[in-house]
Amino acid sequence: MKLFSFGKKTSGPRKPRGVLSVLGGLLIASALVRIVIGTGAANALETPASGEHSSEPMLAAEHGAAAPGMVGNCAADADIAPLLEALKTREDRVAKRETALQTRLQALSLAEAEIDRKMEAMRKAEEKLRATLAIADSAAEDDVARLTDVYATMKPKQAAALFEEMDPEFAAGFLGRMRADAAASIMAGLTPQKAYTISVMLAGRNALAPKE
Repeated sequence: MKLFSFGKKTSGPRKPRGVLSVLGGLLIASALVRIVIGTGAANALETPASGEHSSEPMLAAEHGAAAPGMVGNCAADADIAPLLEALKTREDRVAKRETALQTRLQALSLAEAEIDRKMEAMRKAEEKLRATLAIADSAAEDDVARLTDVYATMKPKQAAALFEEMDPEFAAGFLGRMRADAAASIMAGLTPQKAYTISVMLAGRNALAPKE
């Protein structure tokens, strides 16, 4: 009966419990190792994937294919190119208009200068012509006055013969410049018709003369 006592039974099984503890620890360690190995494998699998993704633009560039960002930039450049071309065309057109306008302004300036030069030449020519006419008028007036004195100093009969052949208006001009007595002597030697015509012209001139 002592062999089956409680105390002897509890002291004998202690060794199996120690073995079980060692086995359990090994199992736990194995599980941890597997977990670590699995995590490392997963990271290793993810790294090439990310590498592949990051090298896509390089591979695409090597094979002649454009990356998505590059495609977008190319598309944007393609959209801006017509606008830039239109702006350049408009700028060229504006530059040509400015050049044409500048040329016209220069031509107008030259034309104005030429007009001013011609106007100045015409003004000088007009002044010269006026001076010449004044000299001519003065000379003519002197000649008429001198000729009038000649007719007035002639004998009335000789002067009447000359005035009979003159145009009535021309004769009236000379007689109107003479002294009254000299003109009367010449008028007495004229035919009645000639004397009447000259008298009418002299009266008409005196009627048109201004009165005070």
